[in-house]
Amino acid sequence: MVEQAMEGADPDAGWSLPAWTYSDPEFFAAEVERIFRPSWQIVCHASDIPNPGDFHTLDYIGESVVVIRGEDGAVRAFTNVCRHRGARILDSASGCAKKLVCPYHGWTYESDGRLTGVPMKAGYAMDMADHGLTPVQVEDFHGFLFVRLADDGGPTVAQMMAPYLAEITPYRFADLRALGRVTLRPRAVNWKNIGDNYSDGLHISVAHPGLKRLMGDGYGVEASKHVDKMWGPIVERPSANWSERAYQHFLPHVPHLPPERQRLWTYFKLWPNFAFDIYPDQVDFMAWLPISPTQTLIREISYVVPDDRREMKAARYLNWRINRQVNVEDTALVARVQAGMASDSFAVGPLHEDEVALRHFCGRMRGVIPQARLHHAPGAGWSNSA
Repeated sequence: MVEQAMEGADPDAGWSLPAWTYSDPEFFAAEVERIFRPSWQIVCHASDIPNPGDFHTLDYIGESVVVIRGEDGAVRAFTNVCRHRGARILDSASGCAKKLVCPYHGWTYESDGRLTGVPMKAGYAMDMADHGLTPVQVEDFHGFLFVRLADDGGPTVAQMMAPYLAEITPYRFADLRALGRVTLRPRAVNWKNIGDNYSDGLHISVAHPGLKRLMGDGYGVEASKHVDKMWGPIVERPSANWSERAYQHFLPHVPHLPPERQRLWTYFKLWPNFAFDIYPDQVDFMAWLPISPTQTLIREISYVVPDDRREMKAARYLNWRINRQVNVEDTALVARVQAGMASDSFAVGPLHEDEVALRHFCGRMRGVIPQARLHHAPGAGWSNSA
């Protein structure tokens, strides 16, 4: 569903989304249908599936999707569901399968999705050509592979990131390789709370002392139509914290980056629930996948341009230490907000004029689900008539 156009200024532009939208089951169901089915979700990098039969799976909003490289070298995506009785075919998050064989009745599919093997096929009144795996849209954005369950006419990832293409080009996305494995971190909060916190620039100086030491007063936030951008330069003054001070010291010159990006951290949050964290030393992706109205799974991994210098290895380790602490702080913050939103005393909160990313997100949510303007939950069944 394409979001509804808003006429004139948003009368609620200065206010947050109401608390009930962060825990209400019917609102969550509307989000799944109107926001998440038509949105792009990241699966992996093309370098993670280099050979025919290599695959990665992604489970979200009740669906399982497999992205697989075919014998012809092409990357395709399908629902991870057998066309016989609906059984899940692949259980692994990644692997290699020359053929996809359902463990229930042995139906066999090729890496291009064709059904080629059916035990006792003479007994079925069907055309095998009509029962291949169900295809899913896949997009390769500079090496990162995204899938989309439904096409509502919304933009591609490339179109969303177009305003920032010149900024990300020097980071050589296509040349990146995984550093470690995907990390999954469950959180007992609504998905929007994680995204709100990610784009919130006002809490940096209060709740993230490490980032404050590293960036001083240089943290910035801006919002475009489909992407929020945050950034902070690493200051020259040595931090009082040893991990931060060591990162400042060891971070080496990166030959493929221009001077202004040698010591700059940049974050891009894409609608609705995904971000690239771009550092001189590495590029991370982070997605917050909704599980229920109050449960979210954070999925993240780091990618790097191969560099065996000792200084770079040290910088990447120190980056992990620094951001591990930031994650600890953010985990506590979003839990505080989720808990506070359960209070009858809180409905909506005012947004500062500098909270441009939060203002934009809230406005977009109200455009997709107009009931988000209501300070209190409407009666059951409202989404059926929307």
